[in-house]
Amino acid sequence: MTQTPAIEITGLKKTYKKTKKAPAKTALKNINLTIPQGSIFGLLGPNGAGKSTLINILAGLVIKSSGEAKICGYDITQQTRQARASIGVVPQEIAMDVYFSPFQALEIQAGYYGVPKPERRSEEILKALGLYDKRNAYVRQLSGGMKRRLLIGKALVHNPPVLILDEPTAGVDIELRRQMWDYVQELHAKGTTIILTTHYLEEAEALCDRIAIIDQGEIVANDETAALLSRLDQRTLIISPQTELTALPKELYNLDASLKSNGNIAINYRSTTTRVIDLIEHVKNSGVAIVDLRTEQPDLEDVFMSLTYDRNGHIPAL
Repeated sequence: MTQTPAIEITGLKKTYKKTKKAPAKTALKNINLTIPQGSIFGLLGPNGAGKSTLINILAGLVIKSSGEAKICGYDITQQTRQARASIGVVPQEIAMDVYFSPFQALEIQAGYYGVPKPERRSEEILKALGLYDKRNAYVRQLSGGMKRRLLIGKALVHNPPVLILDEPTAGVDIELRRQMWDYVQELHAKGTTIILTTHYLEEAEALCDRIAIIDQGEIVANDETAALLSRLDQRTLIISPQTELTALPKELYNLDASLKSNGNIAINYRSTTTRVIDLIEHVKNSGVAIVDLRTEQPDLEDVFMSLTYDRNGHIPAL
């Protein structure tokens, strides 16, 4: 029996109508996307690519122009209550009533979702997020990092099977980022589907088992993280010579080779057409004695750039 996807989107479009201040804009163009249950799914793209519009449609904050979207099998238009109960969203912006305490904020949020008092987990969530000692303080007294953790707590009060994290670690220090991801991975281990947008590409590369890249309102890539990285055929062979070189041997001029400031030779090549052993032999024949060597592969940032670099050669803003 096929498992119901956590998110299933078919032919989704969104066009913002023309206003006095702005022309009409198509934010999403025929988006088709399936996110399996139990995954950590990365949704990446430049600023203005359509990520926030897509998330806001799923959250019920923006009305789609056409197409279908389902959350855990519930249509967001036809089964609104069930769909919204199946999802928790942690927004980019820190917006909450600063005169409530963290405990009160979670209790009120649970009330919005109709969670009976005996079933509420406010104290459990605060402990898990390291906020229990601040449970009775005013929200305005919390640091920025604590407020971000509280946003995660608010998204979890109704125990949703799907959690969307929209730039959750923006502006957060390294230690807090680590703590937050430890907790997110605990949620994932318990079966929660995590959908992540982030500007930290190394974060997505380390955490996500599948990644989709959206650009100009269209999905330009959607694959397992390892497969996505393998799309770039470019590799670099780094060779450490036994004797320090002052210039690149002329025998290597016909290769895409360069001499680095640390004395290493870097040779760019394509793994589908060139064998490393042939490159090594070429270097040896040039009179260079090799002490050490290694190969470098592209990372997610390289893939991202290759897919979103526009025709005019502009670097996309993350």
